[in-house]
Amino acid sequence: MIKVMIVDDSAVVRSVISDILQREPDIKVIATAPDPVFALGKMNQQWPDVLILDIEMPRMDGLTFLRQIMSQRPTPTVICSTLTTEGAEITLQALRAGAVSIVAKPTAGLSDFLRSQDEDIVAVVRAAASANLSRLRSNAASAAATAAAPPKLTADAILEPPRNTPRLSQTTDRVIAIGTSTGGTQALEYLLPRLPPSVPGLVIVQHMPAQFTQSFARRLNDLSRIEVKEAASGDRVVTGRALIAPGGRHMLLKRNGAQYVVDVVDGPPVSRHRPSVDVLFRSVAKSAGANALGVIMTGMGDDGARGMKEMHDAGAPTVAQDEASCIVFGMPKEAIRHGGAAEVAALEDIPAMIVRYGHAN
Repeated sequence: MIKVMIVDDSAVVRSVISDILQREPDIKVIATAPDPVFALGKMNQQWPDVLILDIEMPRMDGLTFLRQIMSQRPTPTVICSTLTTEGAEITLQALRAGAVSIVAKPTAGLSDFLRSQDEDIVAVVRAAASANLSRLRSNAASAAATAAAPPKLTADAILEPPRNTPRLSQTTDRVIAIGTSTGGTQALEYLLPRLPPSVPGLVIVQHMPAQFTQSFARRLNDLSRIEVKEAASGDRVVTGRALIAPGGRHMLLKRNGAQYVVDVVDGPPVSRHRPSVDVLFRSVAKSAGANALGVIMTGMGDDGARGMKEMHDAGAPTVAQDEASCIVFGMPKEAIRHGGAAEVAALEDIPAMIVRYGHAN
C-alpha cells in the first residue's frame, strides 16, 4: 500500500487528487494539509511514502519545505505546480532540490483538468513510490551543497569568454539521441555540463509539461559548455548543440541533404507521452541509422524501449542507464528487456561514453 500525503492550500486540489488516488487499491491517502507547517505535524505521526506538494502556500512555501524534508528524511515528492513562467522556474528549483516529478495544474478549470489527468497522476505517484531513495539522498545533498557554497567566479563574470563554437554551415556527421523521464532533469543536469563543445549534436526528449521545457533548456544552457535550446522546426543538429523537445509536442530527426534537422510536430501522445522518446528514436533509426548513438535514462514506464530496439536493429550503438544510478528504473529496464540496449552503464560513466563515441572513427 502506497501511503500518500497531499499538501496544497487549494481545497479543490486536495479533494480531487484524493478522490483520484483513493480509487486505486494499492494507494491510500493518509492525510491532506493546507500548508507545510500543518503537514509536518501530521507527518510526524505517520510518514508518507509519497508527498504531493504545492509550491505557493501560506506560512511556508513548498520549496523551503522540500529542502527541509530532503535534508532530514528524503521522501519521494511530486510537485503540484501551476502552468506559469514563474511557476516553471520555481518548479525546476524543486526538481534540483530532490523532487521526483511534476503534476501540472492550470490557474483556471482546476477540477476538470485534474480529473482529465487521472491516469497520469496515478502513474506518477506509483513511479515516485518506487524511486531510488539512495539517489534521492545523493541528489538532495548535492543540491544543498550547491546552494550553500557561493560560486567560484572566473573572468567570465566580467568578460564574455572566447567561444569555440561550430559554424552552422558545418555538417553534423553523428547524432546523440537521449530519452528520459522521472529523475531525468537531475540526470541531464549531471550529463550535459560534462560534455565538451566538440560533442556531436544531441536531440533530447525529457518528459515535461509544455510550459517548463524552455526554462529547463535555459538552465542547462547556463550550466553547460555546449549550447542547449528548446527545439523548433528546422533547427540544425550541429556539433556542440543540444536540442530539447518542447513539452506537449513531438520531435523528429530528419535528413536534409548532408544535414540533420529536427521537425517539431503535433500529434497524439505516443506511449502515453508527448513528446515521446519512441517517436524520436524511431525517427533517428530511420534518418541516421548507425550514424547515431541512443541513450535511455531514468524514467517511469516503457517509452523509448521499442524505439531503442529500432535504433539497435538499424546498427546504432545503444546505452541504458543502470538500476543503481536511476531514480526510477522503468524506461531503461524496458529497453533492456526489449533487447534494444547493447550496453548498460551508470550515469557517472555515460558522459565519457558519449565523448568516446564522438571521437571514434
